Amino acid sequence: MPAPIRLRELIRTIRTARTQAEEREMIQKECAAIRSSFREEDNTYRCRNVAKLLYMHMLGYPAHFGQLECLKLIASQKFTDKRIGYLGAMLLLDERQDVHLLMTNCIKNDLNHSTQYVQGLALCTLGCMGSSEMCRDLAGEVEKLLKTSNSYLRKKAALCAVHVIRKVPELMEMFLPATKNLLNEKNHGVLHTSVVLLTEMCERSPDMLAHFRKNEKLVPQLVRILKNLIMSGYSPEHDVSGISDPFLQVRILRLLRILGRNDDDSSEAMNDILAQVATNTETSKNVGNAILYETVLTIMDIKSESGLRVLAINILGRFLLNNDKNIRYVALTSLLKTVQTDHNAVQRHRSTIVDCLKDLDVSIKRRAMELSFALVNGNNVRGMMKELLYFLDSCEPEFKADCASGIFLAAEKYAPSKRWHIDTIMRVLTTAGSYVRDDAVPNLIQLITNSVEMHAYTVQRLYKAILGDYSQQPLVQVASWCIGEYGDLLVSGQCEEEEPIQVTEDEVLDILESVLISNMSASVTRGYALTAIMKLSTRFTCTVNRIKKVVSIYGSSIDVELQQRAVEYNALFKKYDHMRPALLERMPVMEKVTTNGPTEIVQTNGETETAVLETKPPHSGLQPGSQANDLLDLLGGNDITPVIPTAPTSKPASAGGELLDLLGDLNLTGSPVSAPAPQISQPPFLPDSSQPLFNDIAAGIPSITAYNKNGLKIDFSFERSNTNPSVTVITIQASNSTELDMTDFVFQAAVPKTFQLQLLSPSSSVIPAFNSGTITQVIKVLNPQKQQLRMRIKLTYNHKGSAMQDLAEVNNFPPQSWQ
Repeated sequence: MPAPIRLRELIRTIRTARTQAEEREMIQKECAAIRSSFREEDNTYRCRNVAKLLYMHMLGYPAHFGQLECLKLIASQKFTDKRIGYLGAMLLLDERQDVHLLMTNCIKNDLNHSTQYVQGLALCTLGCMGSSEMCRDLAGEVEKLLKTSNSYLRKKAALCAVHVIRKVPELMEMFLPATKNLLNEKNHGVLHTSVVLLTEMCERSPDMLAHFRKNEKLVPQLVRILKNLIMSGYSPEHDVSGISDPFLQVRILRLLRILGRNDDDSSEAMNDILAQVATNTETSKNVGNAILYETVLTIMDIKSESGLRVLAINILGRFLLNNDKNIRYVALTSLLKTVQTDHNAVQRHRSTIVDCLKDLDVSIKRRAMELSFALVNGNNVRGMMKELLYFLDSCEPEFKADCASGIFLAAEKYAPSKRWHIDTIMRVLTTAGSYVRDDAVPNLIQLITNSVEMHAYTVQRLYKAILGDYSQQPLVQVASWCIGEYGDLLVSGQCEEEEPIQVTEDEVLDILESVLISNMSASVTRGYALTAIMKLSTRFTCTVNRIKKVVSIYGSSIDVELQQRAVEYNALFKKYDHMRPALLERMPVMEKVTTNGPTEIVQTNGETETAVLETKPPHSGLQPGSQANDLLDLLGGNDITPVIPTAPTSKPASAGGELLDLLGDLNLTGSPVSAPAPQISQPPFLPDSSQPLFNDIAAGIPSITAYNKNGLKIDFSFERSNTNPSVTVITIQASNSTELDMTDFVFQAAVPKTFQLQLLSPSSSVIPAFNSGTITQVIKVLNPQKQQLRMRIKLTYNHKGSAMQDLAEVNNFPPQSWQ
């Protein structure tokens, strides 16, 4: 067989390929030749073939068939073979493949080899891809080499020890004695890898961290090494851009950060050296900036002196003036993390931070925006808002929503006056109205309503803001609402804050009618405008007939919402005109609330959620044909959230069809919950969930078996409420006596309409086989009339690959549970 081509010739040949297909053909041809050589056990060219295979692997082609050949090269006595073999093992093998375990004995022999370079190859391979089993077997050899006097081997053994600790943390103590003398080494390679090893040990074990702080006195040793580095003169073998071994300095600073965190003594010992590094490091090159950045992070993370923290923030301030975008971004990110703890020190760089809002880089611009909002306080709110509003005018669309939201929050928190607050919000709505949050309109309306002395000024400003421009829908909505409420102030010209404008009633109506017919107006905006026109019928005197005409026109609008409003307003004019002034009188001062009604914190299955409390009216007689209209869609889809209604509600019959089949002619209501349970409003009969609701299982209330069929058994046990004797809690326990698990189990229930029911989330959806476990679920029932309890249940689950479903009625509740 002819000698295979050399690696250099293969690379040259592959590079001549003009297409991907041509390259693929060359690779396949060479792989076939390599396979033939492997089959013939050709020891002469095995090293050359594996080298070519590794090059193909680097190009992304499969090379797994060369794994065993790598092991054969490792077992060879020639160094060149071992070098390619170990390189192939590191590239082609990992711990997910059992083949790598065959290397263990070879690595162990090579770790005890007489040649340091062979030992180095074995250490590199073990530190790169050694599995936990290999690490356990070879940790002793690594620890032995860590104590050797050969610096070449010690630095490789230290990195290998890091890998061993990551794979088998319990072996950490084995390396503890060897670490004592590592930092006394003068070789920078050994020092660097030693610091990496110590950092790994401190990060992974709090006990090791405490040991190095107290017993080993590690901080003074690191301070000594760092001081020698920054004070030493020029050393050509370690110099990088005029700085002595910046890589070692960065590693030491990171280890000092870990040692000084939450420790007063260690922090005190390193304060002076950190100040020296911060003041003596050259900043003209990127190398110096990297060291300064690590120094700043260390100062901020330990319990450093206040003066040192100010020095660190000033370094970040200098970073903001750097031409390198990466350094500016790093500085902004770091200042954002420290602004809460060192607010005043960061404030000194406010002008530089605000200048970063004009940067062309979007990442820097976003960080500057976030930091600017963090710097806003009561003293600088006017100036900062001016800059941020200017930024809002000119920024890209993706920034406008976040910027508008931040301005709203800052203005609400730090507004020096109500007029300033209103002006600021109106400026945002004028500039970026389409990007504001959904709650911006009601929040501004509430602010305007509560600022009684500002009503005339506000309505005049809003009127002028929307003249001929309806593009900003939130602004038009607020303006329409205010004109409807305070239109009489606008016409009367009572504004004292600025020069009043002369507006007639017809001009005001012209604006609102323009909003109604504008193509830019959304349906919600038209609703605001129509309601405002209706309100003006009680504020204006000369244009009531015109208002009637406009309202009547929209009684036949294709927009159902608008049509409904118009029809109702027409009815006010025709049938209830005597009530119109009272119904449309000015809104009272609003109280800001987070929901539409009283709230209570509901604890459901360990999760806290807020539910609106609603009361249930007395039951009234209903016709049998409307039975489905009185039912919540208890057993329908999960997209419906059942609540206790405040008035008889109307549901489509199709939504309750399945429920009628289940419940027959019973008049029922309840809230079954599937797993996972939908959010359910807390019924009013339940007290605050932070207090104990129920006694222990009451003596004398026996448990019952509600269902027992096809291996599925449902038991009910009972408790009574501490705070309300009309409330009963039923705990269901579902067990499975078959040989296979029941999955996707859902329990649903309904009770007669004289009761109220709530199901909490089940403990699981899988019932284990052979009665080896149970599912529990809690039902809470209010029985104010002390009637006999009846319940209809529906069970669904998967068993033996089939979907199962069954219905049952439970009528054998013990009298003690409901009397």
